[in-house]
Amino acid sequence: MQHWFNYPTNVDPIAIHLGPLKVHWYGIAYLVGFICVYLWMSRSNGRRRLGLTREQIQDFLFYALVGVLLGGRTFFVINDIISKHDLSFYTSNPLNVIAVWNGGMAFHGGMVGVMIAIWLFVRKHPALKYTVLGDEVVPMLPIGITLTRIVNFINDELWGDICRPDRPWCMLPNRPGDAQVWGLYYRHPAQLYEAVLDILTLPILLYVYKRRPPDGVVAWTWFTLYGITRSIAEIWRHADFHLGPITGGQLYALPMIPIGIFAIVYCLRRDRRTEVTESAAPAKS
Repeated sequence: MQHWFNYPTNVDPIAIHLGPLKVHWYGIAYLVGFICVYLWMSRSNGRRRLGLTREQIQDFLFYALVGVLLGGRTFFVINDIISKHDLSFYTSNPLNVIAVWNGGMAFHGGMVGVMIAIWLFVRKHPALKYTVLGDEVVPMLPIGITLTRIVNFINDELWGDICRPDRPWCMLPNRPGDAQVWGLYYRHPAQLYEAVLDILTLPILLYVYKRRPPDGVVAWTWFTLYGITRSIAEIWRHADFHLGPITGGQLYALPMIPIGIFAIVYCLRRDRRTEVTESAAPAKS
């Protein structure tokens, strides 16, 4: 059987070596994602709707970065303990809790962290609405998420389940010497499946945004779409744990769909549209 693609084992997970400094593809993916969100939010229409200066938008992105790091790592540790039943790994050496290079972060945790960051930032800028800020944050998220999934592929992680070797789209993972990680089996490139699904949500979000719907509709549309795409991708992705027929990822993703649909309907019924926000100056203490 001739397979369409081979896993590129010669791709280094470290993008740039600058002496002792190593720049990972992960960091570049996050940086590009944040730059895309910043450029989108800082365009003239975005600043007018938010009532924020470029400096205030940069301030918000710092909030979001902290939220991503804290939330993503916290959820990863919790999920790791549940799936491996090994609390001692963290209790024996508490530094493992913050060792993001040792396993990474969980997306849903990062999402919760950003939602909290938005809430905290809106409290600081009372003229700004939570729904409006959410609407302006999400349109570029598919780019960052897609890049992250591609990096998962580069890093030889988050592969899918074993598939029949006569399926030409499946790949044999593992870098040289790493066969013990995934075994010598052809697997679904689930990271790339999810990357394709994620980038397909970008034109949908831009279309909804250009329709100028009520406040919150764009944000909750992304929330719903991610629930759908992640739930689909989990069909092929190798799961850390199951709850009956539901994978760990679907356990987080499936509830996003009804919650998002309910929130969209609620925002449509409220029918509040914000075109311009007065300068969202920080609240006085």
